[in-house]
Amino acid sequence: MSDEFNMTVSPVYAKNGEKYAFVSFTDGKRTAEGKIPDCKVISSVGFDEAEVRMLENYMREDLSHLKQVAAGIRIIDAIMK
Repeated sequence: MSDEFNMTVSPVYAKNGEKYAFVSFTDGKRTAEGKIPDCKVISSVGFDEAEVRMLENYMREDLSHLKQVAAGIRIIDAIMK
């Protein structure tokens, strides 16, 4: 697996009292999208099963930081950039 990825984090969404965000990974050829706080990859193209587990482990290990990033995103600010 390549050591270099672009990662994006969505703002926090809420549905039925549940808060969650999405974390996307790409290396230009492969993509994966995970959901936090579940720390599960919900879709992937080009990643094998072991790589998906590594991405899920990363989300678990960095969950606190990923939550902070998601909580800090204000949609209006992102649009105005």
